[in-house]
Amino acid sequence: MNHNPRIRTVLGSGLLIGGLVTATAACGGPGPSLTAKPYDATGQIAFSGDGSEGRALDPDKPLEITARGGGGRITDVTATDTAGHRIRGELNDDGTRWRSTSQLTAGVRYTLRVSTENRGGAPGLRVIHFETAPADRRLRVTFGPDAGTYGVGQPITAELSRPVRDRAARGRVESSLQVVSRPRVAGAWHWVDEKTLHYRPRDFWPAHATIEVRSALGGVEAAKGLRGGSSKPLRIRTGPRVEAVTNARTHTLTFKRDGKVVRTIPVTTGKPGFETRNGTKIVLAKEAFVRMRGTSVGIAAGSAESYDLPVHWAVRVTWSGEYVHAAPWSVGSQGSANVSHGCTGMSMANAKWFFDHVRLGDIVKVVGSEGETMTPFDNGFGDWNLDWAKWSAGSALHGPAEREDTGPAEPARLRPQF
Repeated sequence: MNHNPRIRTVLGSGLLIGGLVTATAACGGPGPSLTAKPYDATGQIAFSGDGSEGRALDPDKPLEITARGGGGRITDVTATDTAGHRIRGELNDDGTRWRSTSQLTAGVRYTLRVSTENRGGAPGLRVIHFETAPADRRLRVTFGPDAGTYGVGQPITAELSRPVRDRAARGRVESSLQVVSRPRVAGAWHWVDEKTLHYRPRDFWPAHATIEVRSALGGVEAAKGLRGGSSKPLRIRTGPRVEAVTNARTHTLTFKRDGKVVRTIPVTTGKPGFETRNGTKIVLAKEAFVRMRGTSVGIAAGSAESYDLPVHWAVRVTWSGEYVHAAPWSVGSQGSANVSHGCTGMSMANAKWFFDHVRLGDIVKVVGSEGETMTPFDNGFGDWNLDWAKWSAGSALHGPAEREDTGPAEPARLRPQF
C-alpha cells in the first residue's frame, strides 16, 4: 500500500493517479462473490445523506463518505446516476474519507456502491440510493448520453425530475418525448421505473446515423398540479456498426465492422463458478489501467483464488466490473480454455488493438457461456436482452403486448472477474 498522503482522484469505480485510471475493485466491482459474501458495511460507513430518508438531497452540496473507527477503510467508491453518468470524487490515501468533486444534477437518482475492508482484510459493502432535489416544481427531463458519437447499441435515456406513476400521465409524458433519427427508424420508450425511461429501436441504430431527442413537455399538464418545464435537447451520432462477439465455447472473440469480420482474437472467459454473463452488453467506459484485487470482492488474501494485478487496456461492459482486457498471465489458455474470474482476457497486443477500435455504445455480445444472462437495467445497458414484445410492453402508449411465457432474466450475480 502506498502511504504517501497524496489525494487520489476517483472517476466512477476508478482511481485516477497520474493520469491513469486504477480500480480497487477486481473486475467484479463491489458486490458478493461466489466464495465469500461481503459483510454489511452500513455500521462501518457514514454518509453525508444519512438520516435524510424520504428527503431529496441538495445537489449543490458535495457528498462525503467516511469510515467510522475500528480500523476499517474504504477501498472503492462507484457513484452513478440511472443514465450511467459518473460522479468524480477523491479518496484519501488511508481510505478513511471520500468526497465528491463534481457537481450533482438536480432531480436525479443516484446509486453509491461503497466497498470496504475491516482490520482483518474481510470485504464489506454498503449500497446507498438517494435522489437530488429538483431545481423547481416543474417536470423536467434530462436526456442521456452526453452529446457525441457512439456505437449503434447506445440507448437513449430520459431522467425525469419528479416521479410519474399514473399510466395516463405517463402516456402524456411519453408522447412529449420526441426521438428522430436520420436515416429514420422506428423505436419505443420503455419505463424502467417511475422516473427513468430508455429508448431504442427494434434492432440496433443504423450506422452513421444522426439522432435528435427533445422534449415538448413545456407547459403540458403531465399530472394534476404538475406541468412540464423546459429541457435541453440532445443530438448524438452513431459510428460504424461494431460488434464484438465472444464465443465462450470456442474461446474466440470475433470483431466485426459493418457486418464484415475484421479480426478473430483468441480469448479466455470465466471458469466454472465464475462464468461470464451471456447476452448483449455495450461498452460503458474505456480504462487504460485498472488495479484488480480479489480481496475487494470477497476472495481471501493468500487463498488459491487470490490476486492483485495491474491490468491494461480495460473495456468496461458492466457496472459490477466485467471487462474485456489484457491478460498476459493467461496467454497460454487463450483460445483453448476458460480460466478467468468472469472477464474476457486476451493478449496485451490484442487488448490494445481492441481498446483502440471500440467506442462507448459499441456492441459486446457473449454466447456459449454457462453463465446467467445480462440483466436489462441494473448493471449497465442490457436493454437489448429484452425481446421487442417485452420492450414495447414497457411503453405507456403501446400498452401490454403478447409476452412469452418466460419471465425476464433474474438479477445477475455480482462476482469477482478478471
